[in-house]
Amino acid sequence: MQALIVIDVQNDFCPGGALAVAGGDEIVQPINALMADFEAVVLTQDWHPAGHSSFASHHAGKAPFETVEMPYGTQVLWPDHCVQGSPGAGFHMALEVDRADMIVRKGFRPAIDSYSAFFENDRQTPTGLEGYLRTRGIESLVMVGLATDFCVGFSAIDAARLGFGVTVRRELCRAIDLDGSLAASLAAMQEAGVTLT
Repeated sequence: MQALIVIDVQNDFCPGGALAVAGGDEIVQPINALMADFEAVVLTQDWHPAGHSSFASHHAGKAPFETVEMPYGTQVLWPDHCVQGSPGAGFHMALEVDRADMIVRKGFRPAIDSYSAFFENDRQTPTGLEGYLRTRGIESLVMVGLATDFCVGFSAIDAARLGFGVTVRRELCRAIDLDGSLAASLAAMQEAGVTLT
């Protein structure tokens, strides 16, 4: 069985949002159309408490897109985004949310960021998505959404490492591309055995 994993198609990642990904809204209708082809659809949702440790505003003298060292490694600092309950954290209004079997919220622990749909950025703390997919008998995943080089890429690599068959539909993703992050992410996905189409 195959599942469609729709990553972070939220207002703050679409044009006009706090961490807008260029063209982020262009993929919404094609993703909606694709949902009908899958027995299972899972949405992920970035869901940060106010003052999250990944926000530049939480670090005196730091600006968005600078980095800091965290106990779990290097962390990019972001503009405040996808704050729990805010309009920016909501799904894009045109996304067919009702088609989802499950919504996985991530990044809600104040001290650690979470790009992947499967693990926090310490690469150890699970979100619970793997267990859900296994109990449903799902063995392969198709991933789409925002952004290719962060949350989609991390999710795809983790899924491949966990033994799922993974395809990333590049035409249904958009990237931030921060200092070459897109090329690095695509290379890392290929090395992990992810199929890029």
